[in-house]
Amino acid sequence: MTTTGAHALLSKLVDYAGLFPPTGLGMAEAVAEYGRQLESAEAWMLGRFVVPAARLDELEEALMVAPAPSSGQAWSLSALVGPAFTTHADELAGFNARHSGRARVESVEFRAASRFELEAALDTIPSGLSIFVELPLDSGLDELLRMVKGRGVNGKVRTGGVVPEAIPGSGPLARFLEACALGGVPFKATAGLHHPVRGEHPLTYDEGAPRRTMHGFLNLFAAAALAHEGMSAAEIEAVLRETDATAFRLDEEGLGWRDRRVPTSALVLMRRDFATSFGSCSFAEPVADLAALGLLP
Repeated sequence: MTTTGAHALLSKLVDYAGLFPPTGLGMAEAVAEYGRQLESAEAWMLGRFVVPAARLDELEEALMVAPAPSSGQAWSLSALVGPAFTTHADELAGFNARHSGRARVESVEFRAASRFELEAALDTIPSGLSIFVELPLDSGLDELLRMVKGRGVNGKVRTGGVVPEAIPGSGPLARFLEACALGGVPFKATAGLHHPVRGEHPLTYDEGAPRRTMHGFLNLFAAAALAHEGMSAAEIEAVLRETDATAFRLDEEGLGWRDRRVPTSALVLMRRDFATSFGSCSFAEPVADLAALGLLP
């Protein structure tokens, strides 16, 4: 039986990004997989379907032949937009007008490495969408977070990738979490979070792929919960670096990491207002790993 603490932390946690590496499915395959997972016992953990705005036409075609969900609920989509954002904005509006009963773009995601890039994108985003801005973990982070906060949008952090240099150090990631918590900036994470607990894993599914130490999503969201409760960056980094799965507990009272606790009520608020989700090219893999740890039935 899944505990209330697990439900509070894991509900709608995984935004499905099967179109992206290292899985890299075709559109029809990714749509079929998302549809299957929506019918699974773990569907309560599944968040949005992530799609590049430039491929919405492909998604429309795939949805025309895919079975409708038994729940009757429209799919929630998150669209990745690029430099040609004005064009993408029109595409998003058109897609939602045509398909609101079956699928709807509810959020957009884009990168901004400078104040200019951030302002230019935010000035063209249509209303009514949640916005997630991927920010660099460098010396300009504090200024960009202030802008993000001032414009009422959300941050985004890249936590891995298919090459070693895409994996940020635990120190910069801890400082990101602390800065978001202190500044009241909600965020999502993306890439490299296939496994619950920090450990060494292959970067891709290719035979002989290089192995590196990868961040765990349980580490990240436990660290976010504790950052939300006021934990310092140095302590946050220790949570991110934890490799002992037994140091984490999700029980009827909430979340535990070693001798620190976050009650279930605080976890619910943290997930609603602070650490929203993470994007993963696999949903089955995180679910299987959580079951192996005894956190899912």
